[in-house]
Amino acid sequence: MKQASYWNRQGSGVFCRLCPQECMISEGQFGLCNARMNIGGTLISKSYGTISALNADPVEKKPLYHFYPGSKTLSFGSFGCNLKCSFCQNYEIASSKPEEKIKISPEDAVYFATEKNIKLLSYTYNEPLINYEWVFEMSALARKNGMCNILVTNGYVKEEPLSRLAGFIDAANIDLKAYCDEFYHRNCGGSLEPVLKSIEILHKAKVHVEITNLVIDGENSGMSGFEKMIDFIAGISDEIPLHLSRYFPCYKFNIAPTEHKTLFDLHNAAKKKLKYVYLGNIDSVEHGSTYCKNCGFCIITRKGYNVTVNCENPRFCPECGTGNNIRA
Repeated sequence: MKQASYWNRQGSGVFCRLCPQECMISEGQFGLCNARMNIGGTLISKSYGTISALNADPVEKKPLYHFYPGSKTLSFGSFGCNLKCSFCQNYEIASSKPEEKIKISPEDAVYFATEKNIKLLSYTYNEPLINYEWVFEMSALARKNGMCNILVTNGYVKEEPLSRLAGFIDAANIDLKAYCDEFYHRNCGGSLEPVLKSIEILHKAKVHVEITNLVIDGENSGMSGFEKMIDFIAGISDEIPLHLSRYFPCYKFNIAPTEHKTLFDLHNAAKKKLKYVYLGNIDSVEHGSTYCKNCGFCIITRKGYNVTVNCENPRFCPECGTGNNIRA
């Protein structure tokens, strides 16, 4: 068992300070995340080193389109989540404790990645920040061994722990579910502001940031709220890549799949203020490829997860020399 970080003892209970849920946890009980437990008046990370999913994925699957395009990343998933999204795409491991899982130390995980000759490590599938202790130790060790750390997160965390971790994170994809506090309360059991703050913290820490927005017709697809989200992102940097992902019925949501027209309309609106906007879960090479922000040259062609880099150095356009916010 691993003692958790960021908590205080209050009587026989413990007060978790890792995320904005601020759970007061009684003896023998779990926090809302189902991963941190009060045992004898001490907060314990029950998910520490517990791996429920381990795969070598294309980095584009995270999705990251501007971070070592065409590379493989070793993806680690644990269990639990501190949001309760009714449309969760990974509810099997986010909402329960998988029966089949392995225990692995950071040292063994880095050794395994070295044996596989994979330099990019991703913390993903469930919410990795509730497994904070393992992710922190893993990230520090991976950095020491010349590897890159990728965080795929809902961004629902307190400022202090995220700022501490950010020094070891190279890239992050943040799931910005809507630019609407009411949507977060009603569908996710959370709030918007901490997610916006996390995006700002990571960008300020010079982490490569990309953002995903799962578009659901009638829920978060309204143009007014969407334009406010675009203004927020552009206010940080108009070069942050935005992934608009098509929703399909999942978990407790039975709303019809997102209309193609909705995605195209939002894509066109976003492109007025952001340099890089992509459509996901939709078969469109045009909307999945990367173009020079200045002259329009196709720098990277994507057909699903088949990636073709059309120049020697994708960081700079071979036609006009413009830099394109790509790490390679």
